[in-house]
Amino acid sequence: MQLTHYTSKFSQHTFPIILVCENVTNASNIGSLFRTADAFGIEKLILCGTPVPFGRKMAQTSRATEKYVNFEWNENPEEVLKNLKISGYQIIALEITDTSTALNTIELNTNHPIVLLIGDENFGISEILLERSDHIIHIDMFGQNSSMNVVQATNIALYEITKQLRKK
Repeated sequence: MQLTHYTSKFSQHTFPIILVCENVTNASNIGSLFRTADAFGIEKLILCGTPVPFGRKMAQTSRATEKYVNFEWNENPEEVLKNLKISGYQIIALEITDTSTALNTIELNTNHPIVLLIGDENFGISEILLERSDHIIHIDMFGQNSSMNVVQATNIALYEITKQLRKK
């Protein structure tokens, strides 16, 4: 029998993960990131850069998770990363670069809280934020396309990160 929202028995848990989004501007993507933040039990969602397009489309996609997911908006992503690094977070950028490591091969330091940094739907993470990152990871792709939707990639990365944190 298929379980519903009311009959599933998942135990709630908050992981020491902050999702920092640099200039993610699509309302549907932002709504989906709220759902993702809730589903993976991350401690906070920080939206940076361009003001967030809160509205009907975002709320429809988020399925009301924006009402209880811990989040903030900050215009300056550099300042956000600097403060989180001072607080002991390791910064992991999700971006394909010439020095990035495949997600399925990285072994995370699970003794430190994690920032997962994601970027703009079209241009990715800015060079300055990549330079401030402790690790740059990518998802191996096997087709002709070299990228995927920012929310899909975030889901895959958070699955692997929370899997490693659960083994801790």
